Amino acid sequence: MLCTYARWGRHKAMQSFYSAVQERGITLSTAVYNFMLSSLQKKSLHEKVIDLWRQMVDKGVAPDRFTYTVVIHSLVKGGLCEEAFKAFDEMKKLEFVPEEATYSLLISSHTKDGKWQDALNLYEDMRSRGIVPSNYTCASLLTLYYKNEDYSQALSLFTEMERNKIAVDEVIYGLLIRIYGKLGLYEDAQRTFEEIDQLGLLSDEKTYLAMAQVHLNSGNAKRALDIIEMMKSRDIWFSRFAYIVSLQCYVMSENLDAAEVTFQALAKTGLPDSGSCNDMLRLYIKLNLTGRAKKFIVQLREDQIAFDEELYRTVVRIYCKEGMLEDIGQLTKEMVTNDSYKDNKFIQTFFKAICGEPLRYQKVKGNVASNQLDSTALGYLLRLYLECKDFNNLEEILKLLLETAGSMSVLTQLISNFLKEGDLSNVKALNDQVVRLGCSVDDATIASIIGIYGKEQKLKQAQDIFTAVADSPTCGKLIYNSMIDAYIKCGKPEAAYSLYKEAFKKGHDLGAIAISKVVYSLTTSGKHQEAKEMIHLSFQDNLELDTVAYNTFIKAMLEAGKLNFATSIYEHMLSKGVSPSIQTYNTLISVYGRGRKLDKAVEMFNLAYSSGMTLDEKAYMNLICYYGKAGKRDEAFSLFTRMQEEGINPGMVSYKIMINMYASAGLCDEVEKLIEAMQRDGCSLDNSTYLSLIQAYTKCLKYAEAEQTISCMRRMGIPPTCAHFNLLLYAFANVGMMSEAERVYKELVTTGISPDLACYRAMLRGYIDYGLVEEGINFFEQIRDTAEPDKYIMSAAVHIYKYAGKEPEASSVQDSMNNFGIPFLENLKVGAKMKIP
Repeated sequence: MLCTYARWGRHKAMQSFYSAVQERGITLSTAVYNFMLSSLQKKSLHEKVIDLWRQMVDKGVAPDRFTYTVVIHSLVKGGLCEEAFKAFDEMKKLEFVPEEATYSLLISSHTKDGKWQDALNLYEDMRSRGIVPSNYTCASLLTLYYKNEDYSQALSLFTEMERNKIAVDEVIYGLLIRIYGKLGLYEDAQRTFEEIDQLGLLSDEKTYLAMAQVHLNSGNAKRALDIIEMMKSRDIWFSRFAYIVSLQCYVMSENLDAAEVTFQALAKTGLPDSGSCNDMLRLYIKLNLTGRAKKFIVQLREDQIAFDEELYRTVVRIYCKEGMLEDIGQLTKEMVTNDSYKDNKFIQTFFKAICGEPLRYQKVKGNVASNQLDSTALGYLLRLYLECKDFNNLEEILKLLLETAGSMSVLTQLISNFLKEGDLSNVKALNDQVVRLGCSVDDATIASIIGIYGKEQKLKQAQDIFTAVADSPTCGKLIYNSMIDAYIKCGKPEAAYSLYKEAFKKGHDLGAIAISKVVYSLTTSGKHQEAKEMIHLSFQDNLELDTVAYNTFIKAMLEAGKLNFATSIYEHMLSKGVSPSIQTYNTLISVYGRGRKLDKAVEMFNLAYSSGMTLDEKAYMNLICYYGKAGKRDEAFSLFTRMQEEGINPGMVSYKIMINMYASAGLCDEVEKLIEAMQRDGCSLDNSTYLSLIQAYTKCLKYAEAEQTISCMRRMGIPPTCAHFNLLLYAFANVGMMSEAERVYKELVTTGISPDLACYRAMLRGYIDYGLVEEGINFFEQIRDTAEPDKYIMSAAVHIYKYAGKEPEASSVQDSMNNFGIPFLENLKVGAKMKIP
C-alpha cells in the first residue's frame, strides 16, 4: 500500500498509512523506504525526505546505495551540507559506490562554498573509481578553475571532455568564453561564441553577456555593442545585469545618449547599483560635462543610492575639482557611519581633514600620522584647497603629502591633470608651494610645464620654471630639451643655441633630436652662420647623430647656400656609418642641382635607386626640375615617363613642373599634350596652368590661341590675373604691335584688374623700342600718379621727354629719381627696334 501511494504521489495518504504502520510496530523494509523517499524527493519535499530518513535510521533499517543517493540530494537541497557529506562518507564506508550525479552535486556544493580543494578531492576520488564526469560536473569544475584563475587546468579539463565525448552544453561554452577572455584569447572566445550559435545552442542571455564582457575587457566597445544588438534582434529578454553590461558598452564607446537611456531603463528595474552610477559619472567626466555630472550626483543623493568606495572616490574627485567643500564634508560624514569603512584610509583621510580639527593639530596631538593618510586622498585635497584658494590648508596638506610614500607620483599626476586642462594658474600655484618647501617634482613634470608655457608663447614663465631648477643636480636632459623647445617656439633660436651650448658644457648629451631642432630653427630664422657653427661643434665633439640630424644639417646648408659644406656633411655621415634615407638623397640632388653639378645630382638619384629605396614622386620631380633648368628637356621627359612606368602617377605639382618647362621653351604641342594627360588623370586646370599655356602660345607667336585661353579661363570661372594679360601684352609690345598691346591693356583695365609694374614696363618698352614717343609720353602721364617709383619706367620717361625736346619735363622726372635714390638707366635708346630704311 505504501509503495502504491508513493507511486501515485498521494503523499498525505502515504504518510497517514505510514503513521498507522508505525503505531502497530511494523518495521518496513529498505525497499519500501526507498519508494517513499524517492516519491517525496520528486516533488522537492526535501524536509519530509530528511524527516523520513531520520526515522528510518532510528528504526535501524539499513540504507542501501539508492537510499544514500536520494537522501544526500535532499540534504544538499535542504542546506544541510555537513550532514550530506557525513552521509556520503558513511555510504563509502559501506562500500557503496556513489553515482556520478551524487559526486556532481557535492562538487557543486563545495564550489559554491569556496571549498575548492575539497571539490577537487571529490573529483579525483570519482575519477579513481573510473566514473566519467557529466557535463554538469565539468561545468562546476570549470567554474572552480575560472574563479581560482587556474586557466590551464580549465583548458585541460575541456580537452578531457572532448576525449571522453562528454556533451558540451551552453553553460560550459559560456565558461570557456570567459576563460578565453581572461587569457586574452579574444578571437578564440569569439570563435567559440560563433560555434555555439552555429550549433543552435545559443539561447541564454548569460552567454551573450559573457561574450560582450570579453569584448569590453579587450577594449573593443563596437564588438561588444554588436552582441547587445544581436540580443535585441533575437528578442532575448534583458535582465538587470544585461542593462548593466549594455551601459558599460555605451560608456566605453562614449555614446552619451544611449548610455543615459540605458541607465534610465536600469533604474526601472530597481535602484541602480553603485558601479553603474560610477560608470555614468566617469562618462560625464571624460566628456568634460561637469555640470551634468553634478546634477547626476544630486539625483543619486535624492534617490539615496548606497555609495561604495569607488563611487565615493569619483564623486569626491568632482567635488574637489569644483571646490565644493561643504558637499564633501556632508558625504564623508555619511560614509564613515558605515562600519565597513572605519579602516578605509582614503575615506578616513577626508574625514580627518574636513570633518575634524586641522590635521596639523591632530598630528601634534598624536591623533594622526602620515602613514595613516592616503596619498591619493591628500592629492584630491590639494586640488580642493587650490580651487578654494585656501593656501594655509594647502600648505599643511602638501607638507603631510610630502611625508607619505608615493607623494611625487601624486603631485605629478595632479600637475599633469592641470596641464591637460590648460589650467596654468593652478600649475604655477602648486609648483610654487612645492619649491617653497624645498622640494621639486620630477624632471618629466617640470619639462611638461615648460613645454606648455612655450606652446602658449609665455617665455618668461617658462624661464622662471627653468631658472628655479637649473642649478639643481637633478636638472637633466628632459628639462634642457623642453626649455630649448620653448625658446624655439617663442622665436628665440639664438637663445636655444646658447642654452644648448650651456648644457653641453655641463656634460649633458641632449641627443640628435635637440641638435636637429636647434639647427633647423637657426636656419629658418636666417642664422646660417650659427647653424654652421653648431654643426661643426657636433662634429668636433664626435656626437652620435642619426639620419634625421644629418638630413637637417644638409638641408640647412643648402638653404644657406653653403653647398660645398653640405656635401662634406654627407661624406661625414657616410664615414660614421650612418645610412642615408630617401630624404638624404633628395636633398643632395638639390645641393648638386643648385651647384650646377647635374652629373652628381643624377649620381645621387641612381644611388638611391640602386640601394633599393622606394623613390617617390618628389625624388623624380626634383631631378626633373634640374634637368629643365639645364635645358635638358629630353632627359627630363624621359625621367618623367620612367616615373609613370614605375607606377607613380604624377600629381598636380608634377604636371605643372613639366608644363612650365615646355612652356618656357615655347613648345606648345608638348604643353597641350601634357595638359590633356593631366586632365585624364583627374587634375583640373588652375590659374598657374593657364599661365603656362598662355606663355607657350605667346612664345610660339600664337596670339589668337593665347587670347582664347584667357576667354576660356573666364568661362571656367577662373578669373585671369594681371600676369596672364602681361604675357600677351608683352608679346605684342615686343614685336611692335602696339595697337594690339593697347587693346589688351584696355581690356585688362576694363576687367577691373589693376595693372602692375610689369604691365607698365611692357607698354613703355614697346613705345620706346619702336619710337612711338607721343604715345609713350601720353601713357606715362596717364600712369605717373598711380605707378610706384620704378627705375625703368622713370628712366624711359626721361628718355622720351628728351627725345621730344621736353627738357623741363625730363628734368622734373630725373629730379624725382634723385630724391627717391633711384639710379638712371643711361643705355635706353628710343627707336632701338625700328627698321632703318
